[in-house]
Amino acid sequence: MKKFLRDNGRVLAQAAGMALLPLLCALAACALEGRSLLEVYLPASEWNDELFYYKQVEGILAHGYPYGYFGFNESHALQLSFAAWSPVLVLPWVLFGLVFGWGLQSPVFCNILLMTLAMFLFVLLVKPSWKQLGLLALLYSVFTPFTRYMLSGMPEVICFSLMILYLALMTRYLEGKGRGVLAALFVLAAGMTLMRPYLILMLLFPMGALIRQKKWAGAALSALIFGLTAGAYGGIKHYLGAAYFTPLFQTGWLEPFAQGHILAGLKGILVKLFYEGRTFLALTLEGLRSGIAEGAVFAAFLLLLALLVWQSVQDFRRGRKSALIRNGYLAFCYLSMLAAILLMYKMKEGSKHLLTFMAAGIFAVSLMETRFYKKTVILGLVCVYLFSVKAVSAYDYQIPFRNPERVRQVEAWRETFAREMTLETEGVPSFENVVIWVFAETDPAGGGTRLTDWQILYALPEGFGISCCEETYVREHFESLQSRYLTVPAGGELQRMCKEAGWELLGEDGSVCVYRIK
Repeated sequence: MKKFLRDNGRVLAQAAGMALLPLLCALAACALEGRSLLEVYLPASEWNDELFYYKQVEGILAHGYPYGYFGFNESHALQLSFAAWSPVLVLPWVLFGLVFGWGLQSPVFCNILLMTLAMFLFVLLVKPSWKQLGLLALLYSVFTPFTRYMLSGMPEVICFSLMILYLALMTRYLEGKGRGVLAALFVLAAGMTLMRPYLILMLLFPMGALIRQKKWAGAALSALIFGLTAGAYGGIKHYLGAAYFTPLFQTGWLEPFAQGHILAGLKGILVKLFYEGRTFLALTLEGLRSGIAEGAVFAAFLLLLALLVWQSVQDFRRGRKSALIRNGYLAFCYLSMLAAILLMYKMKEGSKHLLTFMAAGIFAVSLMETRFYKKTVILGLVCVYLFSVKAVSAYDYQIPFRNPERVRQVEAWRETFAREMTLETEGVPSFENVVIWVFAETDPAGGGTRLTDWQILYALPEGFGISCCEETYVREHFESLQSRYLTVPAGGELQRMCKEAGWELLGEDGSVCVYRIK
């Protein structure tokens, strides 16, 4: 131990110091708002995905799996009760909850812990120079999506931390250090793929390395690992995923190929890339002009892509093989994700998925060999402009802090739900344990659309499921809804229909009401 500490004392001290950076950034972000970290309060957030993630983890910790279905328009998984996204994604939160318990601030504390561990392991494995550490600290601090997602109930930080660890292991492998690094890269990439399917891109590097080492045997083993991973994700999506409102991936451009029309398919791809590319560019310019969140992400993503390509060229010219492979591989992943965004994703939802690759890009830029810091300065200034100066949208950037009104509302509903609702434990998962949340209701008098105060559903007893439904679905299936409970805006047409149907009112607070369906 003494020898280890003597040989690694400096890097351990550096790793411990850099590991404090995520917490310091979180504390600073809260302090700038005149608040503290302990005041972060998920029910004050407008990001409704957080509700599903939080309540699913709560159900897992309380009962092994939620006893009510999570879904959309009363869709549900073929097996168990999870929503549209892979439940593997939240396993780090589950492990955290098993050790420390689960409460409204648990995702935030777990996110900070994950980024702390990622930073520590990155420095320990890569052993950056003092200059590189300074550049990393600067870029991490100004790329505020790191901090915003830490202070949320979104699992993006889980992907950030794993991608940062992946980059550290890849760097260590390219330097020829460490036994078992290639195996660790395979395990990490496979696990990441089971969380988010596009992260299967990260399997390609260890596959290529294994093929170079073992030739045909490596190719066969790599193909087996790739096939098993893809098949495992397909099984998870098929059996454990509930159908979303619309398909999560746009795959219409593949139909001509399935029908044997190769040339028509290629033409369709080019046409789609052209028109979607114009939309992408327009949003990017709007992000630079007004700060629209998805456009800001696109702009920073393109800058990182340009830096990776430029550095790859310089690495090639100067014979820096390891750096060339690392930066070139990341550039390939960026280009692949850009194509995926244009072909398969909706723009706003797609922008969120780019952040995982951007997290690795931030760390990669800090490692680039440079004398005059031009890349870091340019990237840092752009991040400050996009994610601080232009970060004016409260929905996208405002940290959710507790406010007395929301706290009183959630706690009042907690008492109501505890008194009026009983979790059924037979024949589960069951619609008897499902609460429909009507996303919004249109005012028939032309007064616009009223969103339902869905935040009250954080107060549901452990194990209940939530089905987010469109107003049109509830109206069309009003007499045949499968779920046991219904949440709608107070004073609207849907509440009038509930009253006329003789459904039991469990509670109402002036903005939202919950009925037991008969």
